[in-house]
Amino acid sequence: MQKKSPLLSAGFILSLLLSQSVMAQYIWLNEKGVKQYSDTPPPKSVPRDKIIKTPFGTARAASAAPVENTSTTSASNPKLEKPVTIASKNEDFNKRKLAKEEAEKKSADEKQQNADKAKNCERAKSYKQSLDEGMLIMSRDKNGERIPLDEAQRAREMADVKKVLADCR
Repeated sequence: MQKKSPLLSAGFILSLLLSQSVMAQYIWLNEKGVKQYSDTPPPKSVPRDKIIKTPFGTARAASAAPVENTSTTSASNPKLEKPVTIASKNEDFNKRKLAKEEAEKKSADEKQQNADKAKNCERAKSYKQSLDEGMLIMSRDKNGERIPLDEAQRAREMADVKKVLADCR
C-alpha cells in the first residue's frame, strides 16, 4: 500500500472547498429569512434588498435592471440599513440602561422633593395654627436675646405662612 502525500490531501480538500463556493453563485434570503444558495438567479418575486450575493459580488447585478435616473428613484427606494452587529446591539443596550437609570434617578428625586414639600407644609400648618391661637412665639433680636413677636411681626409671619400654604394645595 502506498502512502499518500499530506500535500496531496490538503490540495484535494482545498479544491473541494473552492468548488462548493463556485457552484453557489447567488445567495438571497427567502420570505422566511433563510439563506438560499443557487447557481441560477433568484425568482423575480425576491426583492433586490434580499439578494446577498450575485456572480458579480454585489447585492445588485448590473445586468439585472437598467440604469435609472437616481434623482427620481432615490425618494421611492427605501434606504438599506446596515446589518446589526454585536457592537451596535451593545451600544443600544447601554443607551437603554442609561435612560432607565436616569428615569429612576429622576423618579427618586421627585419622590424626595414631594416628601420634603409635604413635611414643609405640615410645619407651616402647625405654625399657622400656633399664630391663629395667639400662642406666645419668641424670636431673637440682633444681640441674640429672645423677644416675643409683636402684632406687626405676627401679621408678617402669618402672610409668609399663607404664601407657603398656597403652594401646598
